[in-house]
Amino acid sequence: MLKYDLLVIGSGPAGEKAAVQAAKLHKTVAIIEKGWLVGGVCVHTGTLPSKTLRETVLYYSRLKHRSVYGIQTYLRQDISIQELMYRKEQVIQSELDVIEGHLFRNNIEVIQGTAGFVDAHTLDVELPDGRHAEFLAEVIVIATGTRPRRPPEIPFDDRTVYDGETILNLDLIPRTMSVVGGGVIGCEYASIFAHLGIKITLFDSRPQILGNLDTELVESLQYQMRKSGIILHLNESVEKVEIGDDNQVIIKCQSGKVIKSDKLLYTVGRIGNTDHLGLEKIGIKPTNRGLIPVNEYFQTALPHIYAAGDVIGAPMLASVSQDQGRLAMVHAFGVADSSSLNRLLPYALYTIPEVSIVGETEESLTKKNVPYEIGHAFYREVSRGQIIGEPDGMIKLLFHLDTLELLGVHIIGNSASELIHIGQAVMSFGGKITFFIDTVFNYPTLAEAYKIAALNGINRLG
Repeated sequence: MLKYDLLVIGSGPAGEKAAVQAAKLHKTVAIIEKGWLVGGVCVHTGTLPSKTLRETVLYYSRLKHRSVYGIQTYLRQDISIQELMYRKEQVIQSELDVIEGHLFRNNIEVIQGTAGFVDAHTLDVELPDGRHAEFLAEVIVIATGTRPRRPPEIPFDDRTVYDGETILNLDLIPRTMSVVGGGVIGCEYASIFAHLGIKITLFDSRPQILGNLDTELVESLQYQMRKSGIILHLNESVEKVEIGDDNQVIIKCQSGKVIKSDKLLYTVGRIGNTDHLGLEKIGIKPTNRGLIPVNEYFQTALPHIYAAGDVIGAPMLASVSQDQGRLAMVHAFGVADSSSLNRLLPYALYTIPEVSIVGETEESLTKKNVPYEIGHAFYREVSRGQIIGEPDGMIKLLFHLDTLELLGVHIIGNSASELIHIGQAVMSFGGKITFFIDTVFNYPTLAEAYKIAALNGINRLG
């Protein structure tokens, strides 16, 4: 039996950063990874592949619309999924090289196999050749992530009906596609495929997509999704899904609607990868979604066993998972300047157009009885927006009516996920909306919209 200071189950963003942090503290560390390669869902079937596909599709889409610059470009209409995925494989390999380099330089051992608890300090690992080995550790981190929820009544076959990960194995570009679920994954893929010319129909049982976002931003996104050809069926519950004799997907709704399409992408919910860990042996009880409850230090019911990343639930962001893993190990090994996760978490949705937010929404401020005012700026008001041909983008600032403190930033449009960090930095130091008025921005840039939005907000005060 081999003994380590730390064993990490899973090598995604949370697991990798937890392992590296512990190694920096001179601990002996091993990662147990059931896949053939490190990186987890983030690298192989989630964040990186989907965002790389999005950039490829955007590039392709822009080439098709070069007439905005007075240039006519004609591309093949029969471009294949394999061609679109070419860049994805390059990006994944480059990221793998980076991760493996980090692990190697920090003397972190990677053990391939499937782990399960024997007791509170011992893991049994089934190795690829079928043999079993046991490993002992002072501290254990569970960073096994999540997987798409696949209800038994949905006929998944990964040829006609896909989930949010298997959709990357799509062989041919279909003529039509239905998407069930108006969350982040559903909306991102709906946008990507719509820009390939696929006729998309999206179903969601809620009155609007992405229910946790600022309503004005969601309305703007829904308008632009419809503009790209996406049909939105909101307040619409899917009752039954069948595959017809002609391999068409038949969706039957509670309202009586019947919609047919070539392919179906089902993206309603994710569940934790905890069912094979043997948690019942050590008294850790996951939720009915397979997620592990933790405290503010990411400790489970057993103080020396930590959990981090998507397996503990919201916000399920790779960026946050990395910090969770790092902070868990700072606490586990008693570093004096132990810190907590920053409350100002930026969110980015890689729809087309991008959406990114940080801080409060109008709805949350109203609920808290906080007096606020709004400042708007549209991309068409800055020269950069005109240059790139994207006039519909918007920056929305929420600030305190009396103190002028910046309370929330909401952006939709090109580079939203990058621009949001300007507002995040100002909010981190309790800055006021006047900061943007007194700051000189490069010209021409989209960032100038912050100044216009701030001026708009001040003008509203009269």
